[in-house]
Amino acid sequence: MIELRNVTKAYKTPNGLKVVLDDITCTFGERESVGVLGKNGAGKSTLLRMLGGAELPDAGEVLRHGRVSWPIGFSGGFAPSLTGAENCRFAARIYDADVDEVVEKTRAFAEIGDYFDMPVRTYSSGMKARLAFGLSMAIDFDIYLVDEVTAVGDKRFQKKCRDAFRAREARSSVIIVSHQMKTIREYCTRCAVLWGGKLNFYDDLDEAQRIYEKVAA
Repeated sequence: MIELRNVTKAYKTPNGLKVVLDDITCTFGERESVGVLGKNGAGKSTLLRMLGGAELPDAGEVLRHGRVSWPIGFSGGFAPSLTGAENCRFAARIYDADVDEVVEKTRAFAEIGDYFDMPVRTYSSGMKARLAFGLSMAIDFDIYLVDEVTAVGDKRFQKKCRDAFRAREARSSVIIVSHQMKTIREYCTRCAVLWGGKLNFYDDLDEAQRIYEKVAA
């Protein structure tokens, strides 16, 4: 579970102050799949970074109950000079997970062969995406954060990713930010709309879509 208590976040832009969250209090509950809809630039990624602890609010507090993932499939955090295996070991130690288990699970899932033991700087973008998703699935989190659901690899590998993600979703909380209602409908049972610094929640996905289409027009 993640709680936001009177959270405010804003940025200075050439056009003035951009308010992403304006005194928001809400709860992302245990074992529920919640989508956050917002236009590009609404602040979805900023919200996700605050939920994960990578960014701090200007005011208020974010309380995390349980182990929270980094954004699923995010490959920007890899050290390019380290091998895939070394990056996995590093992540496993940070999250106090079994190092050998994480390495072997990621190796098997990513299916990148000998490249797993080569520096990440030698990887193609597709290989990095496979490594990132495999590592995300190799560590058990209570809450999974997803910044847009992206397809990785061929159709067979994409199905493998979906099946693995569904298995995690069945026993954990999932928070997905997206600008596509189709993604939210596929994975979520509850939805929030981020607009103008406000974050409003809806149990009815149809209502969430109507509101989003209205504010996004």
